[in-house]
Amino acid sequence: METEAGHYDSVAKTLHWSILGLLCAQFVFAWTMPHIGRTVPDSILIDLHVWFGVTILVIAAIRLLWRATHREPPPEEGIPPWQTTTARVLHWALYGLLFAIPILGWVNASWRGMPVTLFGIVGLPKLVATRGGPWGWTGDIHSLLADYALLALVGIHVAAALYHQFVRRDGVLRRMLPDVSRW
Repeated sequence: METEAGHYDSVAKTLHWSILGLLCAQFVFAWTMPHIGRTVPDSILIDLHVWFGVTILVIAAIRLLWRATHREPPPEEGIPPWQTTTARVLHWALYGLLFAIPILGWVNASWRGMPVTLFGIVGLPKLVATRGGPWGWTGDIHSLLADYALLALVGIHVAAALYHQFVRRDGVLRRMLPDVSRW
């Protein structure tokens, strides 16, 4: 499928929006778990949270490989260099968190003796021994990075996209939106 000039291709768009959808679900699972207590639905939420976390890690890796092998469109004309640089830094920080947060969650699950699987089908190895070593802190850092750093960066990312759409009116947001005219 041919990509419109200045737009991301359909694979990049699909990976981008898939990660967003999974992140939204993750926050629902994560913020709901403490309020349910240790019941059967809680274990289902924990399983879903782990499965979606592993899926985010896999999709982020695919997205990074895709980005490394496919050029991103050049910046829109008239975008100040500081905005282009800031956008690059923000995107790389988001990539860093999309890897760090699931890996910290995986380490924490391993340390707690919880199985980590991809949708309950493919078992993944423990990254650390159960209650072995000083890895108990990983759950706290996992939560702090997700609840504060990731939400802040996603908020900045969304605010910047909306700024470009409604204030600058420069087409930056349309570069990542699905092409509904082809539906």
